[in-house]
Amino acid sequence: MNDQGKLYVISGPSGVGKSTVVQEVMRRRPNLQFSVSATTRPIRPGEKDGVNYFFVDRSEFDRMLAAGELLEHAEYVGNCYGTPEKPIDEAISRGVDVLLDIEPVGALQIRERRPDAVLVFMAAPSFPELEHRLRHRGDTPPDKIEGRLERARWEYRQAPKYDYIVVNDQVMHAADEIDAIMTAQACRAANRLDYLKED
Repeated sequence: MNDQGKLYVISGPSGVGKSTVVQEVMRRRPNLQFSVSATTRPIRPGEKDGVNYFFVDRSEFDRMLAAGELLEHAEYVGNCYGTPEKPIDEAISRGVDVLLDIEPVGALQIRERRPDAVLVFMAAPSFPELEHRLRHRGDTPPDKIEGRLERARWEYRQAPKYDYIVVNDQVMHAADEIDAIMTAQACRAANRLDYLKED
């Protein structure tokens, strides 16, 4: 049997509800490890360092980047984000699947470096609904909304480069779709050929 884990990347625009869906997927799959990214952005209410992100200053982020410790990195709305590579490699080698929740710029870097990664783009049911969510979730200042929406338009244009598009109309439905994608990946012929051997 193929004992290697799989790398899953989920991304989509701010306000689409990725975090809530990811939490539900993690709850369903005990053999799934969440990859914690590093970021220079300020911690938000309810977040925990080392759980949601590794919150670092710019100098530490630059050090990690220069040392080659990041699988991908991106700057988004004035903040830096990056994925430490070593914990991912260790988990995959143990047969554990890894889930990343990152920006599309980083996801497309991973597409180039790790062609076997499975990329999932999460969208809102419509663009007006995305705008509504962004305006009413309360963590984005009004003067930053337009910038987020312009960014979201660019991110939507990247969606065809992904393997799958999941629409977050309802959290449970979106989680069902991601769960189904993971099950289908596990059942790919290349992962099951050992079952066909006669000895």
